[in-house]
Amino acid sequence: MHSYDEPVYLISVVAKALNIHPQTLRQYEREGLIKPSRTEGKMRLYSQRDIDRISLILRLTRDLGVNLAGVDVILQLKENIEELEKEIEELKEELKKYKNGSTIEKGKSLVKKRSYYDIIIFGE
Repeated sequence: MHSYDEPVYLISVVAKALNIHPQTLRQYEREGLIKPSRTEGKMRLYSQRDIDRISLILRLTRDLGVNLAGVDVILQLKENIEELEKEIEELKEELKKYKNGSTIEKGKSLVKKRSYYDIIIFGE
């Protein structure tokens, strides 16, 4: 069994499985929507993650009528949300440490610089 991110599927296999033309996959790559791996011979190889992303692109374009520029925006927003959710979980764990007895030295503070915000915890 292959891992979710392991590139193992050729373009012809992916195109047949998703019932699309291989040229569509090439277009998605040109648009920057997907980035399949390449063999030393420059053949495209797709992972299951790539296939799931392509399926999402197809749902957005076919079912919802979103153009490729809109798909790009949606995918970028989706990735940003996932990163922020991960960061929130990390911060929750860090706060839990301080709530469970970890202390900050008197007169010191803990400052965490994040890309969108700062968290400052002052010692008592």
